[in-house]
Amino acid sequence: MKLSFIALLMFSATLSVAQQAMPRMTTVEPGNGKAGDVLTIAGENLDKAGVDKLYLTDGKNDLEVQMTEQAPTSIKFKIPATAKAGRFSLMILTSGKEPKYIEQPVKITVE
Repeated sequence: MKLSFIALLMFSATLSVAQQAMPRMTTVEPGNGKAGDVLTIAGENLDKAGVDKLYLTDGKNDLEVQMTEQAPTSIKFKIPATAKAGRFSLMILTSGKEPKYIEQPVKITVE
């Protein structure tokens, strides 16, 4: 009985260390802009430990954007000169051992 309790504690500790909080975006201000404009994303776990790269995506084409500032609760990014007019979702590439592309529920309009 004592051995199984210790094994359970070790397993729980391994899970808590292995699980990294997932980045989540909640808003972007302003919601629209043109090439060269800087927009600010608010959310959580947005620092370099959580987010490696940021993209604009229309579901078919992904365009990497330059992050000018990155903090745990915000990212500032510049709309690239090559961005075409349209409505885009923001997508991230997570950091860590197993990076993942995650489309966020935040959209912007490029004019």
